[in-house]
Amino acid sequence: MEPSTTQYAAAKSAEVDGGRPAALRLSGLHKEFGANTAVDHVDLVVPRGSFFGLVGPNGAGKTTSLSMAVGLLRPDEGTSQVFGVDVWSDPVAAKTLMGVLPDGLSMPERLTGRELLTYLGQLRGIEAGVLAGRVQELLDVMELRSAERTLVVDYSTGMRKKIGLATALLHGPRLLVLDEPFEAVDPVSAAALKAILIGFVASGGSVVLSSHVMPLVEQLCDTVAVMAAGKVVAAGPLAEVRGDTSLEQTFVRLVGGDEHTRKGLSWLAS
Repeated sequence: MEPSTTQYAAAKSAEVDGGRPAALRLSGLHKEFGANTAVDHVDLVVPRGSFFGLVGPNGAGKTTSLSMAVGLLRPDEGTSQVFGVDVWSDPVAAKTLMGVLPDGLSMPERLTGRELLTYLGQLRGIEAGVLAGRVQELLDVMELRSAERTLVVDYSTGMRKKIGLATALLHGPRLLVLDEPFEAVDPVSAAALKAILIGFVASGGSVVLSSHVMPLVEQLCDTVAVMAAGKVVAAGPLAEVRGDTSLEQTFVRLVGGDEHTRKGLSWLAS
């Protein structure tokens, strides 16, 4: 499915929001690991101000695509641009415009949340007075004040996701790229994260969220892309991609599934 009269199609021609570049543009991204093609010449556009969901089964190439998109993994071919800035030819400028929460984020764990945010803010050159205010506000919004003296190594999964999102927001990015930010997060922490992301988009930010949880994507995202076997098999506004069914039903139809898996185990059948 390739909508031709929508915001997504307009973004693909780079004539969105008065001709300004899209929040994120992937062109021909390709990555091979030995004989395995992980990402197969992916083209993808994230319109400005969108909450963009990237969905696909495990092994579809979502994480590899996003890693190349944000500068964590060099592509074999293709380019990634953030608001028109090339991620690989001008990485400092591009990374100033985006905040990233990778899957399995590694952090200095022998620091408290406040120490971690302060340290990273100093590395980014944020002025001391501004940094102190941002750190305090992030700890309050993420509901981490009660863990003021707790080291990151002792954080729960939900707390680690929240402090990870705080590090991504610290420098005031215009684009957030989040890889499975809700995985293994409890409902209370998930609700807090959702509220923060919805507010970020409402204030003019753009979000790319990778997930294989279809109801979550339907709840949050206005634009989606479906990946399978390293390729984008559908992309566009959520309503157009899912059509008259749920996103999960559309996803299963597009991606397919093994017939034996659908039938189940023979010895458990009644």
